Amino acid sequence: MIRVVLPYHLKNLAHVDGEVELSVPGAATVRSVIDALEVRYPMLRGTIRDHVTRERRPFLRFFVCQEDISLDSPDVPLPEPVVTGAEPFLIIGAIAGG
Repeated sequence: MIRVVLPYHLKNLAHVDGEVELSVPGAATVRSVIDALEVRYPMLRGTIRDHVTRERRPFLRFFVCQEDISLDSPDVPLPEPVVTGAEPFLIIGAIAGG
């Protein structure tokens, strides 16, 4: 099981508390995790990735094992600690402003 931590606004939209646990078929990648998340919580479609391009929304970041992987290919396999559930897959809302 892959543990996913969502930012507050996406937790509210999906009506979940705490972490989400997902079973991801095949290789665990950013793409497959987001696909599984959107299947389980259809109200999140288009909030994490653009509907058309399927690219990450600009003000969301992905972290695994304390590393920002937001700019990596969405098809790179996730690290073993994330795949085994020892470490969570974090979706973080970026902060911007002046």
